[in-house]
Parts: sequence; structure tokens; C-alpha cells
Amino acid sequence: MNRWLALTLFIVVAFVASAVGALTTTASVTTWYPTIAKPTWNPPNWVFAPVWSMLYLFMAIAVWRVWLRRTESAAGSTIVLWFAQLFLNVVWSLLFFGAHNPGAALVEIVLFWGLLFALQLRLMRLDGLAALLWAPYLGWVTFATWLNFTIWRLN
Repeated sequence: MNRWLALTLFIVVAFVASAVGALTTTASVTTWYPTIAKPTWNPPNWVFAPVWSMLYLFMAIAVWRVWLRRTESAAGSTIVLWFAQLFLNVVWSLLFFGAHNPGAALVEIVLFWGLLFALQLRLMRLDGLAALLWAPYLGWVTFATWLNFTIWRLN
């Protein structure tokens, strides 16, 4: 497969996952989310779309760089884990915004974060640039985990 076609496919897959999550999130951001208690340090709603757009692009480029090394022993399983984390990413949106269940979302995001951390370690061994591209995602989900915990506790 052409390397640029592969990059395009990874980007498309990442943004399809983003769109699925957004379908769940969009309605709740204007209905349910404003009604729940949030910490004072909760970012304004307009911050989330540009941050997530950047993160989805970075995660797609990171996995593509792993795909370029697909002959290495850890590459195949790392790509599988990338798809698993993408699934967990969507599930979090479904639990938090779709089901309006910060408690269930908190349990899920802790597992999700653990997978992202494991992927960060794998990427550091496989490709330094991929690991650098992944780090903001891990950082943002770390922040999101704390925010999720705080919202759960407040509500």
C-alpha cells in the first residue's frame, strides 16, 4: 500500500471515530452538560473541538509512523492497540455525554488512560517522533480524567 494512502486512511479512521463521538456529544453540550456542576477550571466549550481535532490528527500520524515500521515485531500489536484506544475514546463519549453517566465514564476513562500510557511506552521504543505526537493526547486525557473525576464528585 502506498504510504500516503495509508496515512490518509489512518486520518479518516481517526476522524470517523471523532465524528461518532461528536454525534453523541453535540446535543448534550447544549442541553445536559450546562446543567451539571463543573469545577471553576473547566475549559470553555469552544476549546474542545480544536484541541480534539489536533489530537486526532497527531494520533493518526503516530500510528502511521508505526505502520511504516510494520515489519518490526511490536508494530502489529501496537496498531491493534491503537484501534482499541480509538474504540475506548468513542465509548467514553457515549458514557459521559450519551448516557449522562460521569461515574461509568470515570471507570472507563481510567482504563482508557492506562491503554494510552501503554501505547506511549510502546511508541517511545518504536519511534521517537510518534511518541512526541502521542504525548499531547496522553496529557489531554490525563486532564480529562481529572475533570471527569471532579464532575462525578460534584454531581
